[in-house]
Amino acid sequence: MKYISSTQNPQIKTLKGLQDKARKRAENNQFVIEGIKELTYAIQAGYLIDELYVSDSNQTEKTDELIQEKQGAGCALYELSAALFKTLCYRSTSDVLGVAQRKEHSLSALHLKDNPLLLIAEAPEKPGNIGALARTVDAAKADALIITNPKTDLYNPNVIRSSVGCMFSIQIAIGTNEEVFSFLKSNDIKLFSAALSEKAKVYTEENYTSATAIAVGTEDIGLSNTWCNQSKNHIVIPMLGVNDSLNVSVAAGIILFEAIRQRK
Repeated sequence: MKYISSTQNPQIKTLKGLQDKARKRAENNQFVIEGIKELTYAIQAGYLIDELYVSDSNQTEKTDELIQEKQGAGCALYELSAALFKTLCYRSTSDVLGVAQRKEHSLSALHLKDNPLLLIAEAPEKPGNIGALARTVDAAKADALIITNPKTDLYNPNVIRSSVGCMFSIQIAIGTNEEVFSFLKSNDIKLFSAALSEKAKVYTEENYTSATAIAVGTEDIGLSNTWCNQSKNHIVIPMLGVNDSLNVSVAAGIILFEAIRQRK
């Protein structure tokens, strides 16, 4: 295991580039995972781990087991000084950093069971919201999260952190609006758009027991007219307080779990 203590080490500079810049992640086809739980989920989901970084002062039993597992498996191992390791971690309790290879997230790569339940997010921008949506899809055990026209790199470290690693346990596909419309039509999936309109119904009044996709938009502007015009089925969540909107992952969760209730 190679030991590194300098922030000027080329290996550390490369690691920082992957953490901070979407362009570097795209060029290298790699991204950084922080934390043993998140790394474990990624490995279980079949992600290939190229590098592991641990501190020289706070290695745990689980990180030792992971190191032993990856030794001789083509994974480069690095031990960092405690001071250097701390500068690379967002959380003070993190015990390991990993560099993994990105996966393909095309619509054609999705594996759908009969009667699927999908969540579609149009043009999400905040990494925290994308991560929270992934957690919601995982909690509901929906079949996939589909992201259209994303404004944030899926492998942004903030997405991974806010998903608590759940983004590795679910299927995620990325495409344009037009590609997703075609995908839904070819797979005979009924689309429900969470949008305030004259024809919108309360979400509990609709039937989600057949193949279903629920589309949500951003919190500030909601779904675009492109999506509202594409769907005949508009749904809303009644707001009983002074606030006029919910966090997008909360709204998605309410509707997804209503679909699950109906399916049971």
